Amino acid sequence: MPTLTNAGVLVTGAGRGIGKRLAIGFAAAGNRVGLLARSKAELDLAHLEIEHAGGNALRIRADVTDFEQIDAAVDRMRVHYGEVQVLVCAAAVQGPIGPFAEQSPKAWVETIHTNLLGVIHACRAVLPHMIERRSGKIIVLSGPGAAAARPNFSVYAATKTAVVRLVETIAEEVRDHNIQINCMGPGGTYSHITDQILHAGEKAGEKEHEEALEIRRTGGVAPEKQIQLALFLASEQSNHISGKLIQVTDDWKKLRSENIHHEIYTLRRIQKV
Repeated sequence: MPTLTNAGVLVTGAGRGIGKRLAIGFAAAGNRVGLLARSKAELDLAHLEIEHAGGNALRIRADVTDFEQIDAAVDRMRVHYGEVQVLVCAAAVQGPIGPFAEQSPKAWVETIHTNLLGVIHACRAVLPHMIERRSGKIIVLSGPGAAAARPNFSVYAATKTAVVRLVETIAEEVRDHNIQINCMGPGGTYSHITDQILHAGEKAGEKEHEEALEIRRTGGVAPEKQIQLALFLASEQSNHISGKLIQVTDDWKKLRSENIHHEIYTLRRIQKV
C-alpha cells in the first residue's frame, strides 16, 4: 500500500461522504488533516472520529464557493500544520435531477459554484505556495458523467467534465514546478447523494435508480480502495503521473512502474479518420 505520513493534507467536503472517508484514511496513515466543510456539526463528528482513532485533524469551517474563505482556510492550515502538501477537492453537490429541458436555471447555480468554482478556488489558493517550494499534490474527485453522457444529471455531469479538463490544463502549467494534479474517479459508493437519486425516483431514470438501489444494498466501492488510490496519488510513487483521470476500478497499481501513454486516462476524444 502506498505510504504517505506526516504530510499536511487539506480535504474539502470533509464533513461527509467520500471526502470524510478520505480524510479519515489520510489521518489513519499518520498525516495532519485539515477538515474543510460548511457544516459545523459534520465537521465536529468527523474530527471526533479521527481523534478517537488516534489521528490528528483540524476543523476549518468554510464555503468553497467563496475564494476569500478558502484562501483564509489555507493560511490557517499553514499556521497550524505547516504547508498544504496535499489538496483533496471532494466538495460537491448533486444538483437538479431530471430532464434538462424541465429544470430551473436557478437550480444550476449551486451545482456549478460548488463543483466547478469550488475546485478552482481551492487550487488557486494552494498553488502559489506549492509553486514557491516546488512541491505539491492535488487530487480532484471526478464523478459519473465526466467520461460519458449521463442523462437526467446534465449539470452535474457538465461540472465534473469541466474539472477533468481543468486538471489536465493546470497539470501542463505546473509540470515544470514539480507539482502533480490528477482527477480520481471514486466509483459508486453509498452517500447522501445515493439517497437523493432514490428519492428522485423516475426522474433519475431506470438505470440510475437501479444502480443506486444496488449501491445502497452493498455499500458500493469499499472505502479502502478509494483511500489506497488517494494515498498513491498523494505519494512520491506517483510523481510521474499528472493531468490524468484515474478511476478506482482501473488497474492503477500498474502505474507505479509503467509509463503512461499521453492519451490514456484522459477525456474521450474523437479521432480524425
